[in-house]
Amino acid sequence: MSTFETILPVWNAIQQRFHDMVKGLQENDLQLQLANDSATVGYMLRHNAEVEYMFAFWFFGLPMPEELKVLTSRGSAGSPAVFTNLNELIQLLEASNAHLIEGMSGLPEEKWHETMKCPIGPSTPLEAVGRLMYHTGIHSGQISFLRKYGAVSQKEWVQ
Repeated sequence: MSTFETILPVWNAIQQRFHDMVKGLQENDLQLQLANDSATVGYMLRHNAEVEYMFAFWFFGLPMPEELKVLTSRGSAGSPAVFTNLNELIQLLEASNAHLIEGMSGLPEEKWHETMKCPIGPSTPLEAVGRLMYHTGIHSGQISFLRKYGAVSQKEWVQ
């Protein structure tokens, strides 16, 4: 069994849960954020998709779509963009996931364990997929937290 065939079911399981959660959001959820933090739920969703596109390029050699503008790479404080269209974000996440899977499926078996240099530091493609899984999990947990405490978190959060 190839590395891709081994990793794909795990990747798909994590992505399915994340995408199901996203599809359960309401548009007003996209603006939830903690006081003293500029990252909204909408920002996190956009960021997650952009990171998948970046990893597809860095580790699997699949160029990002020409029409994609990376808007979250400088952090939420550095981005004036606001992401409030749930359907657009869902479509972007579905497209970034398909793009990454396409990149992973085309990587020769011998390349999965070769360390590559990239802007986030040296890593193998296999390690990169693990990092993406972790990244998605982090944002999924943050979004769940914001949905649970969102009414409190909008300007009333006390540390």
